[in-house]
Amino acid sequence: MYLLLIAFFICLCGKVNAQQPNPPGQVTDGEAPVNEAYLFAHMTKDDYGSLYYSVSRDGLHWQRLNGGKTVFKEYHGHADIVKGPDGVYYIAGNASDASPDINIWASKDLINWKKHAVYTPDLQATPGYSEALQRIGAPKLFYDTDAAEFMLTWHTPHKQGTKEDAERYWASQRTLYVMSKDLKTFQGPPQRLFDWDFGTIDVKIKKVNDTYFAIIKDETYPTLYWPTGKTIRIARSGSLTGPYSLPGDPISPNFREAPTLIPSPDDKIWYMYYEQYPGVSYGLSIADNLNGPWYQASGYTFFSTWDKYSLPAKVRHGCMITISNEEYEALVGKFGIEN
Repeated sequence: MYLLLIAFFICLCGKVNAQQPNPPGQVTDGEAPVNEAYLFAHMTKDDYGSLYYSVSRDGLHWQRLNGGKTVFKEYHGHADIVKGPDGVYYIAGNASDASPDINIWASKDLINWKKHAVYTPDLQATPGYSEALQRIGAPKLFYDTDAAEFMLTWHTPHKQGTKEDAERYWASQRTLYVMSKDLKTFQGPPQRLFDWDFGTIDVKIKKVNDTYFAIIKDETYPTLYWPTGKTIRIARSGSLTGPYSLPGDPISPNFREAPTLIPSPDDKIWYMYYEQYPGVSYGLSIADNLNGPWYQASGYTFFSTWDKYSLPAKVRHGCMITISNEEYEALVGKFGIEN
């Protein structure tokens, strides 16, 4: 009887500690992935604005490159990389939000970057936004392969913060954009991307079939009367330049920003990462289409039996992109990988 009780206890403990289901989207043994590898270009908590790399084979478990040192000292900004025509990569950044310029570099291999262009938007020339302040936040790039055009976006406020109301600065952020064929010449003055009267920052565009999805951070401060504040939400449009629908329900908890989206290795699932700021942790929400529903995976706790995804400590926001196996091996060969 005593032995039976011990066996039952062992069995029960085994069930309690059994491995929980893994996130969908991974390939089975022997199956070739559609998306072979991933690059996370990011800053760190200790070096805000500089460029660091981490890589992943499965889009879930990330390893730091270059011994935790910056990979391109000239760069400063909220890293955002897009692949344009002829396989050339472009990264946008700025020296600071107060700087009038947006800097763009180009690379064929994600290792060697060359200055491509400097764009200085006339913010006050934005139609219907002459009150814009001289502030340019987090420039980001999207390349529309069907139209063979780039969209460059950023956020600009129109109210200064005050001691009594620091949040009005953030609530006044509006997303602006300009179009370009080559990221050297830009078409007309900046335009407002959304006609909503609330703050938006960190906008990422993704096109699926004939629909454009604008992934945004709702920059209103959360209250009982605006519970979606400081969350990640998605708006939709049949046209890149809009009009966009009102954003849907939150994908993330409050106080999350800098969303970045990648397809899973089998190309059937979406992984959306976002930062719990300031540099606290990273969250991951998962869906099988961008209309949702989304659920949050467990991770970034540094308990291996609980985490379903993992990132290096102290990473802060940037962008994740798919890369080929050859590009992964070249990056690891150049910079070395941290186990």
